[in-house]
Amino acid sequence: MTIDFATLAPEGIRGLQPYQPGKPVEELQRELGLTDVVKLASNENPLGASPRVREAVAAATEFERYPDGSAWVLKEQLSEHLHVPQDQLTIGNGSNDVLELLGRVFLRPGTEAIVSEHAFVVYPLVTIAVGATLTPIPARDFGQDLDATLAAIGESTRCVFIANPNNPTGTWLAESALRPFLDTVPPDVIVVLDEAYCEYVQEDGYPDGVALTRDYPNLVVTRTFSKAYGLAALRVGYSISNPVIADLMNRIRQPFNVNALALAAASAALSDQDHVRRSVAVNAEGLAYLARECERLGLGYIPSVGNFLTIDMGQDAAPLYEALLRKGVIVRPIGGYGLPNHLRVTVGLADENERLIAALETVLGAGAGPADSQG
Repeated sequence: MTIDFATLAPEGIRGLQPYQPGKPVEELQRELGLTDVVKLASNENPLGASPRVREAVAAATEFERYPDGSAWVLKEQLSEHLHVPQDQLTIGNGSNDVLELLGRVFLRPGTEAIVSEHAFVVYPLVTIAVGATLTPIPARDFGQDLDATLAAIGESTRCVFIANPNNPTGTWLAESALRPFLDTVPPDVIVVLDEAYCEYVQEDGYPDGVALTRDYPNLVVTRTFSKAYGLAALRVGYSISNPVIADLMNRIRQPFNVNALALAAASAALSDQDHVRRSVAVNAEGLAYLARECERLGLGYIPSVGNFLTIDMGQDAAPLYEALLRKGVIVRPIGGYGLPNHLRVTVGLADENERLIAALETVLGAGAGPADSQG
């Protein structure tokens, strides 16, 4: 008897497509035989982790013991850094883990989550996987339309996902817009404010989500060590919420969901805010350079406050993406986000940004035809 095992899975899971990460450097090297590759696809910190992180990881030698399942040391540091009690914190294997916990706690068949067009793909994945209804709303200027979000909330709505800044567009919401929205959202609707890129934002009026949780019990803020702290490989994220929500999430959180090396690294990273400030300064300079070069090349772009720039190629971006790969430059195509003419580019170091622009100028001039096989 032949069993179609897919039919044994919930319908929502059967309809999902796996998350597609940015192409790894090693994969492109294998495929094209390149030796000189620049990756500007996954919004990683080009400075890497703080030297303190490397020291902390090198000093961690007790591999036979399970990690602290409560992440007490990291929670204590976060509590002091954010000025929140420890019982409001949930630690995850990256902020994606925390987003999934929220979906499992609050969403189920018959409930609904609202997301914005062009929003982070994990929100739909979490929603559909648990059998809840996904309601996307049209974007406004490539970002979250709060008025349309409010209008979409109904009796079955349990979660609203908002990224601030938004990935992949880099748009952001001011506190002057977010507070009236939160004032109006029904108290039994959980608002998830994803602040993965918050450390990079230098705009006046950008809200501090953690401070907002003191006024809105239904607000959950998620953050990560993967971006400005440079720990993408180690997977550490966290959320700040009222203690009841944190308790519910911790009830279903997997034991030892963050490993000991990651906990030590996050603790060391948090203690080195000078490294974060250097990372933010390098990003601001690189972001301004990329914007200027896009203007010089006649390319449109979405103004960004994150560590990436989404560029309008004015044509189907897929051939340009492939041509850049042949030049040894990895960026991110975002047709899956409803932006087939755009490429998302991570801000790198100065020489990496210059390498990208030179490659982009070449492939645009060549009409995205066959390019050199070496970068």
